[in-house]
Amino acid sequence: MNITRRQFIAASAATLMTANGKAQDSGGIPSTMLTRSIPSSGEKLPVIGLGTLQAFDVGESPEEREALSAVLNTLASHGGTLVDTSPRYGRAESVVGELCAEQNLSDTLFFATKVFSLGEQAGLDEMHASLESLQVSQIDLMQVHSLRDWKVHIPSIRRLKDEGKVRYVGITAHRENLHEEMMSVMRKEKLDFIQINYNLLERQIADELLPLAQELGVATMVNVPFAKAELFKKTSGVALPGWANDFDCHSWAQFFLKYVISHPAVTCVIPRTGNPDHMLDNVMAGFGALPDQKTRLEMEQFIDKL
Repeated sequence: MNITRRQFIAASAATLMTANGKAQDSGGIPSTMLTRSIPSSGEKLPVIGLGTLQAFDVGESPEEREALSAVLNTLASHGGTLVDTSPRYGRAESVVGELCAEQNLSDTLFFATKVFSLGEQAGLDEMHASLESLQVSQIDLMQVHSLRDWKVHIPSIRRLKDEGKVRYVGITAHRENLHEEMMSVMRKEKLDFIQINYNLLERQIADELLPLAQELGVATMVNVPFAKAELFKKTSGVALPGWANDFDCHSWAQFFLKYVISHPAVTCVIPRTGNPDHMLDNVMAGFGALPDQKTRLEMEQFIDKL
């Protein structure tokens, strides 16, 4: 059961793919990616998306861009749509925009980006620049990055929403010391999304923050599902438990991702990668069964003992 990502990719190519790269029904596994509803609208969102921090901050090198094009195509061809980026991720936002425009993916994908600048005008300028960088007339989700100047930016995002330039309003918090403030903002403001860290090593938000999101009807996007690769280090050389097959899990990446998306409050997860093979491994976590609550506890105990 202990297979590498490369071995999983080879198996997937033989059993789950057609010539055009779309997932097939194999052994009873559904042929479409799982989706969750965005509570504020009911719109269905595929559970596996893509993060672009560092991975998409590249120059003009054809070799680098070819790999990133393949990442985007792998996501889209398997039914994934959400691509999360930021003007603070170096060139990532513009690279996403350029590659998606080249491949005619701009109308297919769900773009999420962020505002970070201080002050109303600086924030508006940054958000308008994101529209240009992504080469779209409307951004699906605009998020206040790390709650920075949220009292100013949330009203600005709502104005852009009224103008048809933004569809959803969200906030992000990437540090534990921001959780209390995030929950306070969630209670005060009508939000569509939050973005937060959650993984098998960082589980504390399941106690209060995730239940609050469920209660308030706020979609939850999860980043850092691999704990910045710490989970891969922790499981290096360790065999995947045989019972992982019970929820259609065939790699450690899928183990970590299925744990995250099996929480009922989680809408989607955005593992970052610039590697097409890793993207394929990641998207396959969105197919088939998910662990139930009993199995989730077993997953936690398994990792805690390593």
